[in-house]
Amino acid sequence: MKILVINPNTTTSMTDKIAAAARDIARPDTEIIAANSQEGPASIQGFLDVATCIPGLLAEVSRHPDVDAIVIACFDDTGVDAVRTLVRVPVLGIGEAAYHMASMIANKFSVITTLARSIPGLESNLTRYGLDRKCARVRATDIPVLKLEEGDPATLYKIRSEIRESIEHDNTEAIVLGCAGMADLMAQLSEEFGLPVIDGVSAGVTLAEALVNNRLATSKIGAYSAD
Repeated sequence: MKILVINPNTTTSMTDKIAAAARDIARPDTEIIAANSQEGPASIQGFLDVATCIPGLLAEVSRHPDVDAIVIACFDDTGVDAVRTLVRVPVLGIGEAAYHMASMIANKFSVITTLARSIPGLESNLTRYGLDRKCARVRATDIPVLKLEEGDPATLYKIRSEIRESIEHDNTEAIVLGCAGMADLMAQLSEEFGLPVIDGVSAGVTLAEALVNNRLATSKIGAYSAD
């Protein structure tokens, strides 16, 4: 099968990191096609970026008509509903995928994200998905998204500190990494803290493969009908 993993921002280094995480988890017979928007914001950090990235995202999706599933690699689940209306194949946002996966292996999970202004959007999504009761807390590290591309040890220290605080004060049983730019940290942090750490890119690819294997596509009766 072919899975399009699309980064809705324009930063290619982030797309490369996303592609590596997707290919690492994908089955040997799955082809990962990684792409990013050609227009729009360099990073997505809050409601304005979410809105302005949609045209570029839809344009990039239209360039790949022959894929079997689409994973949108922005933790805000940017444009997922619009893309589901545009295509018939399964479309997954990495936030929704990670939340559902965490809810199946832990009674409570916490989300570690970037800037504090991203928290309201993530909390709104959790409520919409019916998973707000499973989320102990959404925590911000106050790390800008593009700072994650620099490999600064101080950045990893901030992420570690929030995980530690979540374990000690939120009674969390699993951690969801709330940014595609954290995709390369999943295994390292899981081993370090001794609890499941879920990356949305990996979760999205795995669930996309499952939907394709079950011959399930986006329903075109009702909300996702384009007619």
